[in-house]
Amino acid sequence: MTEIFGGIDLVTLIKTVGYLGVFGIIFAESGLFVGFFLPGDSLLFTAGFLASQNFINIWALAFIAFGGAVLGDNFGYAFGRRIGPALFSREDSRIFKKKYLHYAQSYYEKNGPPTIVLARFVPIVRTFAPILAGVGRMHYRTFVFYNLFGGFIWTFGLSFLGYFLGSVVPNIDNYLLPVILAVIIISFIPGVWHIIKNRNDFKQ
Repeated sequence: MTEIFGGIDLVTLIKTVGYLGVFGIIFAESGLFVGFFLPGDSLLFTAGFLASQNFINIWALAFIAFGGAVLGDNFGYAFGRRIGPALFSREDSRIFKKKYLHYAQSYYEKNGPPTIVLARFVPIVRTFAPILAGVGRMHYRTFVFYNLFGGFIWTFGLSFLGYFLGSVVPNIDNYLLPVILAVIIISFIPGVWHIIKNRNDFKQ
């Protein structure tokens, strides 16, 4: 159905790990380098669907996921702030160039708020956006505000979307995989549009 790594499907995973596991997965995907491969979008949607089938509570799920997302982003930001000075003091090499950090800093000064919000809806990008915001020295209060805003829309939006569709569409569990793929594809659109609109800021 909604298979992920090792042939384990998301429904089984969520039923096994419960709220704590959902929190940990969302936290890791939101701010840890190793979390970029985790299925945040599909996890939230599927968990919302399970809530509609009374396996878990939708409000507990949404608030726990929200907490994991916000704390994960804050951890990523703090990590970026910590490693930033060390990176800026490094000598240029074939792979690493300090000008890339200056690009990141300039970009987040100009486009940080919408990036933090839109990155929530783009897999992989949402893992590295808070880290780069920290490296780029984005103002922390601004980061926190848009982190809360983006995290709320993402976690509550996808959880309640799964809950709503699970409540009104008969036998939607037979179509979870294509629905989840559609959700992920649609979630890319705002981020891609933002990149296209601000493509000059990405040029080196």
